[in-house]
Amino acid sequence: MGITGSIIVYVCIWWIVFFSVLPVGIQSNKEIFNEKIGGIDPGAPKNPKIAKKFIITTIISTIIFLVIYYLVKIDFLNLRKFLQ
Repeated sequence: MGITGSIIVYVCIWWIVFFSVLPVGIQSNKEIFNEKIGGIDPGAPKNPKIAKKFIITTIISTIIFLVIYYLVKIDFLNLRKFLQ
């Protein structure tokens, strides 16, 4: 696997894991507003903790990528064999 293919695989894994981790631990604003405040969605999370989720996503993605890279390197995942 070349550098370009590795980057593409890593970015795809990162985004899939990020969208999987994003809803974890979300608490919505369930407060009843006495008056309507413009621009505030009552379903929006109080504190989404995005920085923490970026770090968790990067760690999980790196582990998954290293496993895939190892399997490709030892020729266990070789699509060229299956396409012939």
